[in-house]
Amino acid sequence: MQRGALLDAARTLLSEGGTEALTFPALAERTGLARSSVYEYFRSRAAVVEELCAVDFPVWAAEVEAAMERVDTPEGKIEAYVRRQLALVGDRRHRAVVAISAGELDAGAREKIRAAHGGLIAMIVEALAALGHTQPRLAAMLLQGVVDAAVRRIELGAAEDPDEITEAAVAMALRGVRG
Repeated sequence: MQRGALLDAARTLLSEGGTEALTFPALAERTGLARSSVYEYFRSRAAVVEELCAVDFPVWAAEVEAAMERVDTPEGKIEAYVRRQLALVGDRRHRAVVAISAGELDAGAREKIRAAHGGLIAMIVEALAALGHTQPRLAAMLLQGVVDAAVRRIELGAAEDPDEITEAAVAMALRGVRG
C-alpha cells in the first residue's frame, strides 16, 4: 500500500517538475512518511524510476498496441503507433518513461528499460515489413526516433502546438521528408 502511494507521489512529482522534483524528501512529504521510511522501499531515485517504468510501461505499451489493433492497414497501424504515443505525452505515467534518460540510472536499469522499449518497437515491425521495408526492424527503430524527437519537442513546450508536432511526426512517418 505504501509502495503504491510512493509510486503515485513520484508520478505527480515527475509530472509537475520533471526528474529534478523527484527527491526522497518530496516523496516523504507527499506521502506523509518519514524520509527514512522512503529508503525502506527504494534505495535511490533511479530505483523509483525503474519501478515506475516496470509498472507503467506495460500499460502504456498496451494502449499503443490497442490503438494499432483498431486499424487494418499497415499505414493505419503506423499512424496509430505514432499518434497514440504522442497522445500519451501528457499522461503522468509517461513522465516515468521519459525520465529513463536521467543520467543517474545504472546500466542494469537502463538495459531493462531498453528491453521494454524494444517490445514497443517490435509492435511496428510487421506493419513496416508489409510496406516492403527490407530491414523492418531498423525502420522501426528509426520510426521510434521520430516519435522520440516529437515527444521531446512536446515536452519542451516548443513553439509549435502539440497537435502540429503530432501531424508533422505522422507525415514524416508515412511520407518521409517529402511532407
